[in-house]
Amino acid sequence: MSYQMLTLPFLFLAIFFESFVLVTLLSKPARAARGRGPVDETPSVAVIVPCWNEATTIAATCASLLALDYPADKLEIVLVDDGSTDATPAAMTAFEENPRVRIIRKENGGKHTALNAGIAATSAEFVGCLDADSFVEPDALREIIPCFARPEVAAVTAAMSVHQPKNLIQHMQNAEYTFGITLRHTLASINGLYVTPGPFSFYRRSIIDELGGFRHGHQTEDMEMALRLQRSGYEIENAPRARVYTKSPDTALKLIKQRTRWTSGFLRNVLGEYRSLIGNRRRGVLGMLVLPTSIIAIGSSILLFLTMLFELGRSLVAAIEVRAGIPLSYALAPHGSFDWFYFPASFFILLSLSALLTSLTLIIIGKRISKTPGSIGLGLISYTFLYGLLVPLWLMRATADVTLGKNRGWRW
Repeated sequence: MSYQMLTLPFLFLAIFFESFVLVTLLSKPARAARGRGPVDETPSVAVIVPCWNEATTIAATCASLLALDYPADKLEIVLVDDGSTDATPAAMTAFEENPRVRIIRKENGGKHTALNAGIAATSAEFVGCLDADSFVEPDALREIIPCFARPEVAAVTAAMSVHQPKNLIQHMQNAEYTFGITLRHTLASINGLYVTPGPFSFYRRSIIDELGGFRHGHQTEDMEMALRLQRSGYEIENAPRARVYTKSPDTALKLIKQRTRWTSGFLRNVLGEYRSLIGNRRRGVLGMLVLPTSIIAIGSSILLFLTMLFELGRSLVAAIEVRAGIPLSYALAPHGSFDWFYFPASFFILLSLSALLTSLTLIIIGKRISKTPGSIGLGLISYTFLYGLLVPLWLMRATADVTLGKNRGWRW
């Protein structure tokens, strides 16, 4: 079986899923979510900021929370130092006199214990989480609160972007995050989300208490909590204009390490305690489409990457055999001009281009619906040429870690 024949079923699956997202964007629930605006209701809210060695960013993170457009008497900020060994405790002291900020110091126990400590220290009706390397727009909280209008909504996610991308790797991630804005907005309209990211996700306090708080969740506690909420029959909403910016890895190696943790956490959670959600009709789109497609995508990406390497190696050997005996200077020299008429526009290439163009379209849509400022041009270019080469690397590494039972460090 040729490389093209092997890839066709997975290309069809990718195009089907992207088409599903595009069609769902036009659905009544998605349009209603985009038309939803801020309301005057201002329930009590606490934002928990778990910190472990975040001395360089915690001050700016806290300052962005203090700048939120929300009544001061209804907003509480809880900084939790999870046993930092750097200057994080000293950086927190700048906010000790602020009546809206509470500082908690505890021994290191992991992010989930920091979140639980913060939640235990407040009586707010809604609790949110903000990673200590992230920053929010002033109107973000007012965009989130209306999403809790229905009592069955247990959590709300925000619209994430990369904070001040500086190189191609970060611009690529910014495009990917913008794609994620479209994806979360669309899937939330049909209750298909399986993760509530650390940057500015909010929860209904009573439901978190009911479910027993956060757990370790294989170093992906936000994913574990989202899956637990879904299994318990609750819904996860999305506020596409609640903009939050987060720091991102600036090298390919750091990115692979971060995504290895994310992917291994997904596999361990979904194939472990929450495998009953896969194919579960009662969980709707999440059980019947999102989770199965995500698992298939991991396996197919690895298979296609390895097949591509094999085909590339075979073609290289064939080229060497053909060129044997021909002087290198002649073999490398151009012979005539290229004519686009002879370009091999096969069905496989057309499908691949269709999948890529649809992905780029979803990125542009994500930028528009979230009203995120700045240019996305460099992100689209780097996403086109880099993303597909890097993804299989962390997927293979994560799959190997899960298979071998290996755990890696949290930091990237």
